[in-house]
Amino acid sequence: MAMKVLVTGGGGFLGTATCKELVAEGFEVCSFSRSAYPHLKAIGVRCIIGDITKKEDTRAACTGIDAIFHIAAKAGVWGSYASYFGPNVLGTRNIIQACLKNNIRYLVHTSSPSVTFSGFDQNGVNEDAPYASRFLTPYQETKAIAEQEVLSSHGNKLQTIVLRPHLIWGPGDNQLVPRIVKLAKSGKLRIVGNGTKRVDAVYIANAAQSQINALAALRRGQCGGESFFITNHEPWPMRDIIGGILKAHGLPSQPKKIPTRAAYSAGSLLEAYYKIRNIETEPRMTRFVAKQLSTAHWFDPKKSKDLLGYNPKISMQKGMQLLKEAVHGETYCHKLKH
Repeated sequence: MAMKVLVTGGGGFLGTATCKELVAEGFEVCSFSRSAYPHLKAIGVRCIIGDITKKEDTRAACTGIDAIFHIAAKAGVWGSYASYFGPNVLGTRNIIQACLKNNIRYLVHTSSPSVTFSGFDQNGVNEDAPYASRFLTPYQETKAIAEQEVLSSHGNKLQTIVLRPHLIWGPGDNQLVPRIVKLAKSGKLRIVGNGTKRVDAVYIANAAQSQINALAALRRGQCGGESFFITNHEPWPMRDIIGGILKAHGLPSQPKKIPTRAAYSAGSLLEAYYKIRNIETEPRMTRFVAKQLSTAHWFDPKKSKDLLGYNPKISMQKGMQLLKEAVHGETYCHKLKH
């Protein structure tokens, strides 16, 4: 009998890719989200509709499940603390409690490398890096709380692993890639600093594969209670990542630059203005974004290689080519419709 797994946030970018990998591997897959997704139903995924912040919805979704991939979360760099605490912390607590209530053995939790980011360069850091001494966004703080609770819940009844994928990108991305493209088309995209500091990213198929690796490790009785940075194992300068995405979309690949200090000051002023005015939409620049775009973020791949057996199958260069092909395919289909 096939192992029955639940993917929270199955309709999202990483959730969808993980569901596809799991189906291909022969698992019986369920998705738990606030909506039903026809593209998941089409590949045989059962869609369970509910709110992860509600205990009764979460427990019901977890009934009869053998393992959970907890991917659902509120992402972003702007918003109230309460808006992040609900889905990221309470949602994770509900998942942990549902696992224990339903005797679910395995939990793979998706976190973020930003839980270790205090605003300074991260050059080759490993998983021993401490949590940030200060958080610049509610997202960071709530993800750090959730991660620590998942790790502390590891034990004989529940085996847990935490994955920290960094800058997931590729065809189908609804966050990073469209944001860069939109800013470029409007003439507002800027490289913060000189863009030469190296940054790790991870192609979507590789990020999904790491989820499979994590469950396999838990089933072998390995890596429980551990966290792992998940990347492509080939950090690129930030300007090359942005340039590659722009080139794949047929856009000029060398946007203008803005000094780091100016970007940070602009972010600080915009944040203050948006808070005073109670503006919910995200400012064009924030302090966190300025720091993220101007500092190095690359991580030691040894732990994920040695313990998880994770080795990215698609290189950054190949990923850029696949992104270009996907963009051209969408453009061609759009022209046919019109």
